[in-house]
Amino acid sequence: MPIVETVVHHYYEYHPPGVKEILGIGSSAWVGAVDETTVFKYPLAPDGDMSRLEVERQLLELVGRHERVIQLKGFNEKGLYLERAPNGTLGDYLLEASPEQESPSTAQRVAWCRETIEAVAHIHSLHVLHCDIQPYNLLLDAGLHVKLTDFQGKHMAADGTILLDGSSSEPTRFSYPRDDPHQADIKTDLFALGCTIYFIMMGHPVYPDIVDGSDEWYERVQERFAKHEFPEDLHACTSITQKCWLREYESAEEVLRDILAIEETSISLPL
Repeated sequence: MPIVETVVHHYYEYHPPGVKEILGIGSSAWVGAVDETTVFKYPLAPDGDMSRLEVERQLLELVGRHERVIQLKGFNEKGLYLERAPNGTLGDYLLEASPEQESPSTAQRVAWCRETIEAVAHIHSLHVLHCDIQPYNLLLDAGLHVKLTDFQGKHMAADGTILLDGSSSEPTRFSYPRDDPHQADIKTDLFALGCTIYFIMMGHPVYPDIVDGSDEWYERVQERFAKHEFPEDLHACTSITQKCWLREYESAEEVLRDILAIEETSISLPL
């Protein structure tokens, strides 16, 4: 059976009560619509492993309510009820816009970057590492404001002990080169943040000349990162992306201060 038919078959045979349609699928879970304001996130297989979703529940409870973080609305033994963001992911919004849709202004892109940084600064203040910061984990609410989602990262004690671990790691174009991709700290999150800011500002991921799936594409991306051959495109946040990639920031609060300065000193950002 073709993959698409398998997915549809799986959905119609196994979707939990109350789920009206599938909105997305990840490496370990489905996301289905419950109503206009709520989604349900549940394992790929019926009665499947809930361990990562249980970590996500605990991390979202630690993070609490924040305007830049998707809200945990409830849970049961089958999955998590989460706030629904009606405008989908920021990655899709930027890459799949119709030809008739006006390209977001520079000011709007900078605002999205600032909102993303606000989310990261908040979770880091609570010793939570996201471990998968990227545009497809940024949702857009009804007002096109960012909501960080997919919390399967880590909760760290002050001494560096891992208290909770959802086993997430960044995809290739957002991952700081290291022997163990699951090893994480503030600076690996900030490296991914820099790649995400670049994507938001430029409208595409780093190294567009390297095509996903081409020969040794993963190794080529990681080699450029390792050699500090970072993109040199100029945009309103170039200084921030470079400092993220060079690991010059010690905290997300420092990144936030820099982007607020960019917004405050730009009377009118270019279109």
